[in-house]
Amino acid sequence: MSSPTTPTPWTPLSDAAWAALQPHLPPLAPQGRRTPGLRARMDAIFHMAHQRGAPWKNLPAHFGRSDTVARFFRRLTHAGFWHRLLKTLAAASPTDPLRAIEYSICRAARRAARLGGLPLLMLIRRLGLRSALNGPPWLLPDPLLSETLLAWPLGPRPTRETLRALARLLRDAAGRRSIPRSVRLGWP
Repeated sequence: MSSPTTPTPWTPLSDAAWAALQPHLPPLAPQGRRTPGLRARMDAIFHMAHQRGAPWKNLPAHFGRSDTVARFFRRLTHAGFWHRLLKTLAAASPTDPLRAIEYSICRAARRAARLGGLPLLMLIRRLGLRSALNGPPWLLPDPLLSETLLAWPLGPRPTRETLRALARLLRDAAGRRSIPRSVRLGWP
């Protein structure tokens, strides 16, 4: 897994970053009409992504209604936007304008991980974007390891120590049921 993305403070989207981000956004809302103020909504999402653990209701008023922005964020997540954007980011060259907002994208994907579930978590692990993980990798589920362990042949008579070791490995591969808030907030 690669090293975490270098943290950067939040700034509004530059014209170059917006031009690189805009083609990945859905042009229409689910109802079939244009979404007004896409750039302002993305600025709001990235602003909230930089606020560690802050609820949507703490969104500053100049970004618009917090429930509207939160609903837009959920729609993007359920539509697979963060999945596609992370894949594009991982394949982007170092000079790509998306690299300028890489930390913001990773933080927003980290916030979306709860909604995106295990598929998003697996994608983040596979791409090596540690800043998008919502905790240390060793505390999060590792589905690839658990599948490998389940398929491991034990032979005709495994020893008790082997079975205990496998049980511990499977438990570790499943990740922690919950990650303490202090660990999540302290993680880059």
